[in-house]
Amino acid sequence: MAELDGVWDVRRLSGALPPLTGVRKRIDGASGETVVPGGRGVPFDVRGLELRYRAPLAFLVDVLEPRGDAYHGRATAFGRTYGEFELRRSAVDATETDLIRHIDEAHALEQTVARMLDGLIRSATDQELVDRLRQHKVETQRHESLMRGRLEAHGAQPSALRDLAAEAGGAGFVLFARVQPDTPGKLATHAYSYEHLELAAYELLARLAELAGDHETGVVAHRIRGEEAAMAARLEAIFARTASASLTRAHATIRARAWRPTSTTRTRWSSRR
Repeated sequence: MAELDGVWDVRRLSGALPPLTGVRKRIDGASGETVVPGGRGVPFDVRGLELRYRAPLAFLVDVLEPRGDAYHGRATAFGRTYGEFELRRSAVDATETDLIRHIDEAHALEQTVARMLDGLIRSATDQELVDRLRQHKVETQRHESLMRGRLEAHGAQPSALRDLAAEAGGAGFVLFARVQPDTPGKLATHAYSYEHLELAAYELLARLAELAGDHETGVVAHRIRGEEAAMAARLEAIFARTASASLTRAHATIRARAWRPTSTTRTRWSSRR
């Protein structure tokens, strides 16, 4: 339900619920998460006015009922109510909410890139390319930590939903890279394309941070963008060599196939002896 989209502050009303100070629910379309200060988001699916938590908490369902500009909620387990709460729209304005979402997406992107780099490092045979990928893996881990820190500065935690998507995306990218021709040029191209995806993401994040008045996030985004640009330039600098290496490998493969003995050739050699 579109009217549930946004960030909601949660207030305990009664029952066996723990104190809910600082707890928020973030909802976006058919999914959302309950965020506890200092903890990870707990994902749920939105079905009408029900928030259905995912395994291993699939037995928990929050049932909502409109009450003016708020919602009255019943926390249920196995269909039985064990507590009641209230949802009110958070005082966090739309600009900050959008900024938090983009920081979260940047954090998930870094996770995807880290998995992609692992796959490329395993596949690459050009030592200079391997060294540059390893160097950027260290930078990527630092970037992920910086984005996590900016989320915490806003009282948020990385989205469990986006973390899972990042893992799936990273694994999918590695699989894609493996089924492509395993040449130095192809591997450098994969890495180069992701650097520019990150460049665009951090350029947007820096601009959003400026609009939201978040100077610190803007500074961090600009710094990371500079490191992504430097990595892209390092990859571009070895394109000529990786392209040459790819052609050399391709020619060697063609020659090997051309001179591979056929069954007829083997028969002729046998008859001559």
